[in-house]
Amino acid sequence: MSRFKHWGLPTGFLLASVLVSGCAESTPSEPADETTADTPTAAPAAEIDANGNEVAQRPIPQVFTADMKTRSISPERNATRTALFGDLHIHTRYSFDAFAFGTIATPSDAYRYAKGEAIEHPTGFDMQLPAPLDFLGVTDHAMFLGAVPAAADTSTEFSKLEMAEPFHDLNRPDNLNVASIADRGQRFSGFIPRALQGIRDGTISRDTFNDIARSAWQDTIAAAEAHNDPGQFTTFVAYEYTSSTNDRGNLHRTVVFRGGDRIPEIPFSRFHSQNPEGLWHWMDDLRGQGIDSLAIPHNSNGSNGAMFMLTDWAGNPIDSEYAGLRMRNEPLVEVTQVKGTSDTHPLLSPNDEWADFEIMPYRIATTLHSEENGSYVRQAYQRGLQIEADVGANPYKFGLIGASDTHTAAGSFEEDNFFAKIGVLDSTAQLRGSVPLAPEATENGIAQNMKETEVGVFRDGAQQFWGASGLAGVWAEENTRDSIFDAFRRKETFGTSGPRLQVRLFAGYDFPADLTTRFDWVAEAYASGVPMGSDLQGQGDAAPRFAIWASRDAMSAPLARLQIVKGAVVDGEMTEAVYDVACSDGLAVDPATHRCPDNGATVDITDCSYSTDVGSGELAATWEDPSFNPGERAFYYVRALENPTCRWSTWDAIRAGTPPRPDLHATIQERAWSSPIWYVP
Repeated sequence: MSRFKHWGLPTGFLLASVLVSGCAESTPSEPADETTADTPTAAPAAEIDANGNEVAQRPIPQVFTADMKTRSISPERNATRTALFGDLHIHTRYSFDAFAFGTIATPSDAYRYAKGEAIEHPTGFDMQLPAPLDFLGVTDHAMFLGAVPAAADTSTEFSKLEMAEPFHDLNRPDNLNVASIADRGQRFSGFIPRALQGIRDGTISRDTFNDIARSAWQDTIAAAEAHNDPGQFTTFVAYEYTSSTNDRGNLHRTVVFRGGDRIPEIPFSRFHSQNPEGLWHWMDDLRGQGIDSLAIPHNSNGSNGAMFMLTDWAGNPIDSEYAGLRMRNEPLVEVTQVKGTSDTHPLLSPNDEWADFEIMPYRIATTLHSEENGSYVRQAYQRGLQIEADVGANPYKFGLIGASDTHTAAGSFEEDNFFAKIGVLDSTAQLRGSVPLAPEATENGIAQNMKETEVGVFRDGAQQFWGASGLAGVWAEENTRDSIFDAFRRKETFGTSGPRLQVRLFAGYDFPADLTTRFDWVAEAYASGVPMGSDLQGQGDAAPRFAIWASRDAMSAPLARLQIVKGAVVDGEMTEAVYDVACSDGLAVDPATHRCPDNGATVDITDCSYSTDVGSGELAATWEDPSFNPGERAFYYVRALENPTCRWSTWDAIRAGTPPRPDLHATIQERAWSSPIWYVP
């Protein structure tokens, strides 16, 4: 199989990513004729311009050494590790889409918000977390980094270009709400085609965009360094690599650097290669210079089957070389975020009663259906086992985190305080599709797509499927870059749908049956077993035991049940099973069905009050797999479920005095997912 590095602007870049971040829904349309995929070759492919002439290669982004502060670090280390919560997917004014829809908050503002301060939403209200986060990475789009705010600032040379004129003074305080949503959408949708055409015909120099990007990138780095406070609050220098297939299948990744002292002068973007393999090669090159980073795919649910394929970019079967390249660079995946949850889908897991959770059915930034096969994490784990059995390496042995993907510099994690993600475009309940539209809504372009129900006409698209999600959890010895990044690398991570649930998972052969009831059980589990994110090597016919634990978020609902999700390859066929392993309120798991009885928790959707007299603050179990086969490769991960509570859309309806939208779930069960443990025969 050929391997390649392609640092030139791909000929297939052009219009395939006009709306790359999920900022606006669109009606289905055919992909542009110009969106031809990169063809992997053994050597860097030359870029060909519109006239068929070869043009110069884009250089690989170089590394510079920044003048950073030196701090003495003396936090207390916890040998059994502490749960820390953060977000590694945040957009600010430097992302072209965020600024286009009203966000003027800076990377520094994003860090202030994460540390507990209030910052202003694009429409004027305050956004504030109920409690600070432990870590954060600002991840603005590398593609056109800083370009739209530069176009809006009439003092810049860039703003004098004709293509920049529609953005002049766009987000000036006295002008913020003048442009209608439809008008903003038209301005935004025209920016990328005009910019790319300018690059193609030579009327705009690529160096113009590079100079703007360098300035924005250096400000991003400076903000991370200014707010990094070892032992108290950790920042990561990061960005988003924004690519897609030619049919709009999402291939986006955030890229997170371990440190902040030596960073590339310009992030690797889709301008350098549309193919994620090009990104991984670049990361490998940096690692060879002592600069570690990791990429985190997100919204596989909107990838149209492209995120977890059985082939590489060129269509060749995945081999061990590809698996190694991918796993060196992508040890983690987002299992949940605003644009839906990517754990599994009811069509892929028909026997999982909890599979239908915050499903966003579209490809990103469209209302085109996203193919389920190849788009969800659980199936990727199964495919990884199959590939490993065939070639001896697993390209999908990743850990799990959650993230927000906010485009307002502020994550919206609470169902009862959901302000969505894209500024003026979803700042009200009508715009989010949770409250019926007023008659005048269609006159100013708010509702390009509408759906009529028995309780009213609603804005229809992707936004009603978005969720108040999610958070990344890590088990780390201390709140520092090195300690948290090490946790990322070993995949001792978990994701939550918003609440700060804590989950742990260990496996071993010498665990006593009462392990999780012991005072020092975590230390014992580390000493004689392996934690989440690890391989467990088989020991003949011996069956392992799993130690499973979860703790509720005191500001959210009690826990209802604790589960193990298992996947295996049996006689060449992928299988899965869900086992309840601990029930709330002292209830017992039915050994025949492997399910807890219903604990009787209810929700009153007239006021969103919920049961407080049932459910548990903590659940734990030491468990053995009743279907264990020592000769089968398998994975096991934890899913912890809360009692039901109101979904954000129901909260919107209650506040508006209208019935909840009937085609949306009125309630949800918030949850957390651990990274798996892989059993290796």
